[in-house]
Amino acid sequence: MKHVLSALLGAATLLGAAPSVAQTTLTIATVNNGDMIRMQALTSEFTAKNPDITVKWVTLEENVLRQRVTTDIATKGGQFDVLTIGTYEVPIWAKKNWLIPLDNLGPDYDTADLLPKIRDAASVSGKLYAAPFYGESSMVMYRTDLFQKAGLTMPENPSWDFVIDAANKLTDKSGGVYGICLRGKAGWGENMALLTAMSNSFGARWFDEKWQPQFEQKGRSGKERERSRPMST
Repeated sequence: MKHVLSALLGAATLLGAAPSVAQTTLTIATVNNGDMIRMQALTSEFTAKNPDITVKWVTLEENVLRQRVTTDIATKGGQFDVLTIGTYEVPIWAKKNWLIPLDNLGPDYDTADLLPKIRDAASVSGKLYAAPFYGESSMVMYRTDLFQKAGLTMPENPSWDFVIDAANKLTDKSGGVYGICLRGKAGWGENMALLTAMSNSFGARWFDEKWQPQFEQKGRSGKERERSRPMST
């Protein structure tokens, strides 16, 4: 539960992106999270070393970015040269030849130094198609003071039954304390990736191979469950 790899954001280069020549403008589409905002602060350092390249940033909220980028690349609109995407898109887009394999990142980029699971998630047929900036994990964070007050001890590997029981014991509505908080913003990367990973780990799934809804079906077991289990580290 603490080690489910829920998302990986990396930079990918679109097929047919312009080479670095005089008067080149690179348009980069990225999400508006802290890591990507900090990356933009390095623009001046890059352009100082590459005065023939102008960098234009298009920074969008996650759901808007996914919609804009998917539409642009599917219709070959050509608005973006470099973009940040997740592990879900990398293998699909690479197989459609929408991305260029990152074969020549230079000697300073040590591909072997990437965490194996992250490197594999951004690769297809042994070729890297996205340069990961960070990996995200699903985890349970808790306040030790509230646990101590409620006489609770967090186990090394808590079950969901324990989490539910602890949340009930920690809740004090009259005092404005609620035992659990989950991200409630709508969107795949905002909350559905987490819920899907949780469901898959118990053998559940949204649809079967014929796209029949499986919401009310009993959890699967054995080899079928193993095939649907989310990647973990």
